[in-house]
Amino acid sequence: MTDTSEKLDYSKTLYLPETEFPMRAGLPQKEPETVARWQQMGLYKKLRASAAGREKFVLHDGPPYANGNIHIGHALNKILKDIITRSFQMRGFDSNYVPGWDCHGLPIEWKIEEAYRAKGKNKDEVPVNEFRKECRDFAANWIRIQSEEFKRLGIEGDFDNPYTTMAFHAEARIAGELLKIAKTGQLYRGSKPIMWSVVERTALAEAEVEYADVESDAIWVKFPVKGFGTLGSSANEANQKMDELRGSSVVIWTTTPWTIPGNRAIAFSSRYGYGLYEVATAENDFGPQPGEKLIFAKRLADECAAKAKVTLKPIRDIDDGELGAMVCAHPLAHLGYDFLVPLLDGDHVTDDTGTGFVHTAPGHGADDFEIWMDNARALEARGISSKIPFTVDDAGFYTADAPGFGPDREGGAGRVMDDNGKKGNANELVMKALIEAKNLFARGRLKHSYPHSWRSKKPIIFRNTPQWFVYMDKELADGTTLRSRALSAIDETRFVPAAGQNRLRAMIENRPDWVLSRQRAWGVPIAVFADEQGEVLIDEAVNARIIEAFEAEGADAWFAEGAKDRFLGNDHDHARWTQVRDILDVWFDSGCTHTFTLEDRPDLKWPADVYLEGSDQHRGWFHSSLLESCATRGRAPYNAVVTHGFTMDEKGEKQSKSKGNVVAPQDVMKESGADILRLWVATTDYWEDQRLGKAIIQTNIDSYRKLRNTIRWMLGTLAHDKGEDIAFNDMPELERLMLHRLAELDQAVREGYDAFDFKRIARALIDFSNIELSAFYFDIRKDALYCDAPSSLRRRASLAVIRKLFDCLVTWLAPVLPFTTEEAWLSRDPSAVSVHLEQFPLVPAEWRDEALAEKWKKIRTVRKVVMGALEVERRDKRIGSSLEAAPVIHIGDADLLAAIEGEDLAEICITSAVTIVADSGPADAFRLDDVASVSVEPTLAEGVKCARSWRITADVGSDPAFPDVSARDALALRELGYAS
Repeated sequence: MTDTSEKLDYSKTLYLPETEFPMRAGLPQKEPETVARWQQMGLYKKLRASAAGREKFVLHDGPPYANGNIHIGHALNKILKDIITRSFQMRGFDSNYVPGWDCHGLPIEWKIEEAYRAKGKNKDEVPVNEFRKECRDFAANWIRIQSEEFKRLGIEGDFDNPYTTMAFHAEARIAGELLKIAKTGQLYRGSKPIMWSVVERTALAEAEVEYADVESDAIWVKFPVKGFGTLGSSANEANQKMDELRGSSVVIWTTTPWTIPGNRAIAFSSRYGYGLYEVATAENDFGPQPGEKLIFAKRLADECAAKAKVTLKPIRDIDDGELGAMVCAHPLAHLGYDFLVPLLDGDHVTDDTGTGFVHTAPGHGADDFEIWMDNARALEARGISSKIPFTVDDAGFYTADAPGFGPDREGGAGRVMDDNGKKGNANELVMKALIEAKNLFARGRLKHSYPHSWRSKKPIIFRNTPQWFVYMDKELADGTTLRSRALSAIDETRFVPAAGQNRLRAMIENRPDWVLSRQRAWGVPIAVFADEQGEVLIDEAVNARIIEAFEAEGADAWFAEGAKDRFLGNDHDHARWTQVRDILDVWFDSGCTHTFTLEDRPDLKWPADVYLEGSDQHRGWFHSSLLESCATRGRAPYNAVVTHGFTMDEKGEKQSKSKGNVVAPQDVMKESGADILRLWVATTDYWEDQRLGKAIIQTNIDSYRKLRNTIRWMLGTLAHDKGEDIAFNDMPELERLMLHRLAELDQAVREGYDAFDFKRIARALIDFSNIELSAFYFDIRKDALYCDAPSSLRRRASLAVIRKLFDCLVTWLAPVLPFTTEEAWLSRDPSAVSVHLEQFPLVPAEWRDEALAEKWKKIRTVRKVVMGALEVERRDKRIGSSLEAAPVIHIGDADLLAAIEGEDLAEICITSAVTIVADSGPADAFRLDDVASVSVEPTLAEGVKCARSWRITADVGSDPAFPDVSARDALALRELGYAS
């Protein structure tokens, strides 16, 4: 027993918080230590062992490209994935995250070529497999670097065994998938205008293209009318119409003058009105002169006349029957383009710009190609060849199919674009030739959006080349097509946000056949043999040899000496079959990742539960994965698709080094910690474009500090916890209210994680922590927790609830803040292994009590008015602490009076006493506008201040052994053994 004759240090008799969990997080220093601990303890393997036998939940990782340090987009993407996999792991699933990397393709090849050029080496003089090895080593190095950067973000996954598209098994599977497609007749060699990078010397897919504004030459060109085909009328009528149009010209408009040598037709639209006009006056150097007859869409005639500085006099309308029968001369006929140019009715023609006529070069545009092929048979019947010329080669030079501009030209072939993406002399040569032929109506300049390679950032061209394609609309054995399969799969897929479904559907509905071939060296080859007609060799034995070799040696086997003889064997005529040397589009590689990852790893499953990537992947990975899987398996490789937007700066502008507004994740982690970055990800509306900068980071630091302090206070308070459980029905109402809120939050948290709506979870938990715990429950219960006797039910129940609050809050936050929650969990129980091996606590349904919550909503309404009144008293320095007050509370609402009946409002309002009066209160009482029925008169508490609890009461000194403390505190001191 303690001798009470000596003055007690009452602070030592209180249950004050005790914890080594620091207020200052020191995340930049502590997080790397935690990463090292997780690796040393083998956390990933422990997670897999703990989840053995559970239902699998698989998020399949869209592979980042292995060619540089990670940026903020990578950080956003990987953190979102980590939150998902951790949240499912902690809710009873085996949620295994296997990271992956895209390793083939032009960006890496380009880097090696740059290094070659710097050393004066020529890539073409290096053996192909030696070059490929350098590409492989380059990718492997960046995989190692990016792995460490991802782990520093707190990403947990199988980094010791990731998937890579350049692994031998992966390359074998990719080749095997192509062979499956070939076997079903979906693969074909065709000649189509494709997007071509002159700079990179390869075909490009839509996903490899971005758009930027450029200023282009624009020209208006005359096509002299030569005659008519069948008009469906008498020869005399046809001749009469021809006489009326003799000497007239159809005028087209284009922003690609260099494509004129490839022109083979003119498109018009029967939806619009056209007319024949005569030039009345002219003020130009080379254009049309008075008396010339010209044909335009009527809506555009005056606008076109202004471009050529002429005035036009209308002669008559021209109907679509006349236009459809009309044929023109090529405007460059004098250079050898001595063929007829037909007019074709096309849906793609508009009358909002140009002339109402579209110059049609089927080797240089998708619409041009489609309308030409749709009319090919009819053209042949009219004696017009449907052959498509190859007017431009892979280096951007005109070929022999462009007479007057190709190799036959004095001074050498003209060039559309040079190796650096700069405009060549082709436009000037064409315009000069048109002027010589007196067929240039007008010229100008136009600023417009134009496709560029997203790697070289240089303009591309459209050119007709032989490539390998997959049919979108060929009927397959089951009566479906690849397009119909993909559209059905989209209907069966969950999209978050829902708008992603319509976006992907529109892309699939309108996309052309899938071009697979690339004319490069680093990638998986199109490992087939074809004859001159493009027929593909289908032989299971040959295919088996190819796949077996790829498994053992990788795709390098295709390029090794003697590969053709090795794979064809003795069963085929080697002279007939050519070994295809093109490589596969890297989107096909990544589109196949589901096969060698989800299907081939026993720790995963097919299909994936979810794919998550940026919204640009509707045309990229989501798209290619869908097509590949539908082509080979008839359905999508995923059940759900989640998309995120892009990270902008704080002004909403795109981040760029030139603007100096880039936020690097490495810098944020170094200065503030990964958990701050992760909290930003969880609190932002990631489905849309997000913003990030110093002010936003600081906002998240502030939110984090409040959360951390809440956790810290719970840890300190639980230092006095004996682990006693109190029956739910024996608890005071306030504790049962907190358990009710936990039950509500448990549902919200689980639904939020299921919906991938992390902002809703983060907002709910932050608000709960700040508003309902720190500013309400903890504020009220601090007195009881610090001062009550050990036997106090109120204190014991509060400790039991705080224990549950801690377990729930820390585990719910663990997927978002893995470092902080790990530190807190181990601080609470140093013998624990990891919070990430825990499950979300099971919250009993009996904790839900809507009636109790409604009652306390009314109590808190009254409390809000009292707290507002006390804040005014503190501000005006009439009181220091709220315990100095004993407010008089006037309540004129019967429901509010009933709610507070029997409650200790002094404790709830943290005052020493209160007085309740059932009336509307005096006019000068404190009120809040939104609670008109409650008013407060602040008055000072009467009595003596307790030296232990600081409450001012009338019973201080009622226990002679403790003359300076209240009766409650004296009882606690006796129970603690401070009285003899």
